[in-house]
Amino acid sequence: MYQLFIESLDHEGRGVAHHEGKAIFVDGALPGEMVEASPYRKKPSFELAALGKVLKPSAMRADPQCAYFGVCGGCSLQHFDARAQVAAKQRVLEDNLWHIGRVVPGQILPPIYGPAWGYRQRARFSVRHVFKKGGTLVGFREKRSSYVTDMRSCEVMPQRISALLPPLREILARLSISGRVPQVEVALGDAVDVLVLRILQSLNGEDEALLREFADRHDVQLYLQPKGPDSAYAFHPAHAADLYYTLPEFGLKIRFTPTDFTQVNQEINRVLVRRALTLLAPRPGEHIADMFCGIGNFSLAIARRGASITGIEGSPALVGRAAENAAANGLGDCARFMKMDLFKIDAAALAALGRCDRMLIDPPRDGAVELIKAIGENAPARIVYVSCNPATLARDAGLLVQTKGYRLSSAGVINMFPHTSHVESIAVFDLG
Repeated sequence: MYQLFIESLDHEGRGVAHHEGKAIFVDGALPGEMVEASPYRKKPSFELAALGKVLKPSAMRADPQCAYFGVCGGCSLQHFDARAQVAAKQRVLEDNLWHIGRVVPGQILPPIYGPAWGYRQRARFSVRHVFKKGGTLVGFREKRSSYVTDMRSCEVMPQRISALLPPLREILARLSISGRVPQVEVALGDAVDVLVLRILQSLNGEDEALLREFADRHDVQLYLQPKGPDSAYAFHPAHAADLYYTLPEFGLKIRFTPTDFTQVNQEINRVLVRRALTLLAPRPGEHIADMFCGIGNFSLAIARRGASITGIEGSPALVGRAAENAAANGLGDCARFMKMDLFKIDAAALAALGRCDRMLIDPPRDGAVELIKAIGENAPARIVYVSCNPATLARDAGLLVQTKGYRLSSAGVINMFPHTSHVESIAVFDLG
């Protein structure tokens, strides 16, 4: 047992202290606290420790709202005041930019944040049949474990979805293939709630009747997914209602399938799109490139501002969906979408796309290092980079500044996932 002073938070939301020359990472501890902690994993240069007793609590310590906090691995920061979480994430971003990329933003952008509860529009719950715990469990994985949390509610899901967990557990337990349904994916649109059941074995007639009755009673659309994400299909009602979200400021209705990538927090996404467009500042007549464009979340808003847009995406299904959304929103003439692997792009392939005045980059966690390396003489005057990983953003920022002649004009955080350590951010790079 150690007695420790907590100096800061790490990128996973753990308290950071030092003891006898080692960094100690303490689950559940907050900056400024004196705590007792017990190590559970020891390495030569650091240790991981479990929080024992808080001897001197932080003024920012809060009472967790969820009954499963501390067991469930879905949230790690419910004990930390929601406003303080945003400030801590800003520090994580700035620390990464400096220590990894050796860059400092010219301006810190105001953080983007919103409601802290009931915000998730997407989730992937694990399912496991456990006789010792009373049947079928539906929930997020336990912290540091492959076990499924014994959940009957979830405070970060909308209340109507949280309330579905007990009846969902019950109906899955009654299926003949109860042990062959490992996952339920939730995808919420503006007009319909979808549950996608991953099934490893075919349903029988009684199973199908049970699921139809469940869908009707709880007003949800059920999909079945027998193989990979692309195999998901509407089960009941058979004629699926449109799954879409809107960006009212841009007059856009964006359709998606329940296994497509969309942002988890649509309220924050609307603010993020507005911020990205403000920073990018596209003008009529300009040509803009949207790299890792997905289903057109940013592309269509850019096109609505009068610029022509080329969206690049590695998934042919998403490229098709983006093109369909452009046409449905009357933007087919000014938006084109292409399939290209941006993790393997080189200077020649990028140059072949033609010069763009500005570029938006929104990559997955691995970042956009090959794309950055491929930028040549006809570099865009401005790049707006939306990131879900501050470490890869910092690495790419270092390349842009030190090898491509850009300056990091501004950067700030987006609290897309309140109560988690996940840090989303946005940064602006200008030539010269």
